[in-house]
Amino acid sequence: MITHIQGRLVEKNPTDVVIDCNGVGYFINISLHTFSEIPPNENVKLYTHLLVREDAHTLYGFSSVAEREIFKLLISVSGVGASIARTMLSSLAPEQVLDAISTNDIATIQSIKGIGAKTAQRVVLDLKDKILKVYGLTSISAGASNTNKNEALSALDTLGFVRKQAEKVVDAIVKEAPQASVEMIIKQALKNL
Repeated sequence: MITHIQGRLVEKNPTDVVIDCNGVGYFINISLHTFSEIPPNENVKLYTHLLVREDAHTLYGFSSVAEREIFKLLISVSGVGASIARTMLSSLAPEQVLDAISTNDIATIQSIKGIGAKTAQRVVLDLKDKILKVYGLTSISAGASNTNKNEALSALDTLGFVRKQAEKVVDAIVKEAPQASVEMIIKQALKNL
């Protein structure tokens, strides 16, 4: 219904903003990620999602279309309401949420306040296929590097390195060179361990 609002920033708080759009002030709920992305100047544009309930019409704003789409996916999961979805996007960057879901990282999702083990499992179960379809290209490349990462970790584990240390080193390597092959990751990790 309302896909975006562009106007003058009147008020900015970590959880909400007020945007004056042609004389009408819109109260918009935001995540901490969006809060950090809002420029300090007066003119802003937020992509929005209007949540209609019997007792309220609530407007949620996002700094990017991708963050809005992730929010919509999250609230489609049974047991995940708008406040939990907003908390997820406040605790993790949108890319981290996608990565956690696409790699079955239930521990990361469960680390968010208000999300238990069952809800975290349901989020992964319900959204993994949707995310891989919608974000196919980025998830495939992320999946390939994660496969390489996992194979490299297994090899380092077999070589007798401590798993926690190996994970830190391998994560840093994959972050610098996302397309690195298994051999490259292992060679770099051996230099740094």
